[in-house]
Amino acid sequence: MGHAIPAHNVKLKRAYEPAAEEDGARILVDRLWPRGVAKVDAGLEQWARDVAPSPKLRKWFAHDPHRWREFRRRYRAELAENAGALRALRRHARDGPITLIYAAADKAHNHAVVLRRALLGRPTP
Repeated sequence: MGHAIPAHNVKLKRAYEPAAEEDGARILVDRLWPRGVAKVDAGLEQWARDVAPSPKLRKWFAHDPHRWREFRRRYRAELAENAGALRALRRHARDGPITLIYAAADKAHNHAVVLRRALLGRPTP
């Protein structure tokens, strides 16, 4: 696959961590703005609300690790329905490094983890 995105081109970072030069293009991938983060301090290039989980899915998941497997399945289905937004992010990642910015406290069980795998063309484990 000649258009594969190198894994190092797509990083993840919490919205509460400071921006860094190596972040490349910082893209907020949450539907809601992170509490307590000033827009001027966020250093965002884009706010990609369209790739965030639907409000219904986000509320159902409620960051419950016991729902993680089913959340990943449902979110990947939503991403498949929103292929245009996913393609746009892929194009961005091919042009250079991007960092997906998210607000969730749990770094292992959040939608940005699933979104990164989808961007890199990796199946959901």
